[in-house]
Amino acid sequence: MHTVVLVSLVIVSLALIVVVLLQSSKSAGLSGAISGGAEQLFGKQKARGMDLILHRATIVLAIVFFLLAIAITKI
Repeated sequence: MHTVVLVSLVIVSLALIVVVLLQSSKSAGLSGAISGGAEQLFGKQKARGMDLILHRATIVLAIVFFLLAIAITKI
C-alpha cells in the first residue's frame, strides 16, 4: 500500500509540474509590476479555453498532491 501511494505521489507531482509549466505567463515580470502592470496582474481576469483547463487541473492536482502527502505519513 505504501508503494502504491508513493508512486501515485510521484506521478501527481510530475503532472503538477508539467501543468504549471504549460500555463501562460500573466505578468511582465518585476518590471511590469513596478511600472504599472500591477492592475493587470491583480485585476479580475477570467481564464478562457486552455488556460481555464490548466488552471482547474492545477487546483485538482495540488489538492490530490496534499492528500497523498498526508496519506503517506499515515501509512
